[in-house]
Parts: sequence; C-alpha cells; structure tokens
Amino acid sequence: MRQLIEQKAQMLHDIRAFFYERDVLEVETPALSQAGNTDPSIESFQVDAPGESGEQRYLHTSAEYPMKRMLVAGSGDIYQICKVWRAGELGYRHNPEFTMLEWYRLGFTYHQLMQEVETLLLSVLPLIQSTSRFVSYQQLFLEVLGIDPHIASYSELQLCMNSAQIDVVGELDSDAILDLLMTHCIEPSFAENSLTFVYDYPATQKALAELSDDELPVAQRFEVYLGTKEGAVELGNGYQELTDAEENVEVLRSDLEKRKARGMADIPLDNHFLSAMQQGLPKCAGVAIGLDRLLMCQLNKKNLQEIISFAWTVA
Repeated sequence: MRQLIEQKAQMLHDIRAFFYERDVLEVETPALSQAGNTDPSIESFQVDAPGESGEQRYLHTSAEYPMKRMLVAGSGDIYQICKVWRAGELGYRHNPEFTMLEWYRLGFTYHQLMQEVETLLLSVLPLIQSTSRFVSYQQLFLEVLGIDPHIASYSELQLCMNSAQIDVVGELDSDAILDLLMTHCIEPSFAENSLTFVYDYPATQKALAELSDDELPVAQRFEVYLGTKEGAVELGNGYQELTDAEENVEVLRSDLEKRKARGMADIPLDNHFLSAMQQGLPKCAGVAIGLDRLLMCQLNKKNLQEIISFAWTVA
C-alpha cells in the first residue's frame, strides 16, 4: 500500500510540475452540479439533498462545463485534477469513481494540444519504447478494413462487422457499428509500448468539437491510446472546443432527444454553462485524461482495481 501511495503521489507531483513550468493554473470546480451530463453514452449519479427542499444534484462526470465558464470569465490556461463519477462503469479498466486530469489551452489547435499531451505522457510513462503515431480515423479504417468511414454506407458497415464476426443484439446505428469496428479490429493493430493518436472523427461523433471546413467535414477531436500486451488502453480524448453558443445548445438538446428515444433518464440542461457560452468561449483546445488508467500503465498493471486504494467493491 505504501509503495502505491508513493508512486501515485510522485505522478501527481510530476503532472503539477509540468503545468507549473508552462504557466497553466490549477483550478477547482464543484463536484455537485444542478445539471448532469446529457451525453447518452454516460449516466450521472443523482444525489437527493436531505430536508424539505428535496433538491436534486448530480455528481459531475467531467469538469468541462464549469472550466469553460472559467475560460469565458478570463481565467487563461487552466487544468484540474479531480474525482469524477460515471454510473454503471465497472470493469477491469473502469471504476465508477475515478481521477481525471483535464486542461484547456487558449489559442491552441487540437494538433498543438496532441503534441503537448504526447510530451506529458512520455514524461510519466517510461515503458514507451517507440515513436508515437499520429493518424487520422479515416486512414486507420482504410488501412485495416479497406473502407472509408466517412462515406461508407450502412450496408457496407454491416458487412464489415459480419466479416469480423462481431456478435450484436438488436439493431445498431452507423456510429455504434464504427465504435465496434474500432474496438474489435482497429485498436488491436496499435503498436505495443507506443502511443497512438487518432484524430478527425466522423462529423456525427463531434460532441462539443468544432467541425472542419472541408467539403466533407470531420470532427476536430482526437483520442490517445497506449498499446499494451493486453490490448490498446484509451488514455484520453481531446477537442478543438466548439465556441458557437447556438451550436452548443443544439448538441445538448440533440443529446436529450437521443436519451428520450432510448428510455433514459431526463437530464436538465446546464443553463449556467449555456449562458456563459453566449458571452463567448475563446478559441481553445481541451483534453481529459484518466489518471487511474495512466498509473495502471505506468506500473505495468493489468487491472484498474490493482492501483485504486479502495475500488468500488470495497469503497
């Protein structure tokens, strides 16, 4: 136990030193919020306040919204290390409560941020032995599966999934099939002991990322993976942050419609966040990295439960 505590403390010290050297300020934001995450792929924990008010709050799944409110208010470059919670996520690489590092860089492009992410990860992952690879989502699918994910028809995606012998229950949309092809076919191709940055995702997977100005727009976002003997480990994801206020509203409302169609819990919109976006989010890029997974990789462990002092089942 003592050794694990020391190793995690050293990693946190190194990360804070990294940002101190770059004049990026550490901030704190509330863990409990009036609004939850509208993303239909994420479920928030709800907390009922005691007493007569019966006020309901949500444990944050990310510090994104309040940190963006800080950016609007003139904070400058900022980062945060905090606990976040996501209901239903439990497995050898998931724990419902985990530690997240999130930071935002004003004036950065997402490609510049990828370079900074690489520099940070190389400083805390001594096992990395080869040059990082930066590759587009499109190029990966063409290389491994011979299809262009941006223009492939639904029937082509289904055929590809069937050829890969991926068993599914029920009907999936195109993005769900692409996700399965990524996890079952693409990720296993990532080089071991090396970082792989995948960028320019389909426009339908943009979330709160900007779209490119190309004839066929792509989402200006990225994910970073570490190749291991047990398979690729997703460490984080980043965005060229969406600055248009109305588009932010559209994305969140679209999320709520998807949640309703899937019979999921209704989530109130974060009006404080949306109000801040009306004042103008400056051009920036942001990224979030799971620090428990990062420590797991640093210590060459296979299971997240091995490096969390009190995992979900014993918390």
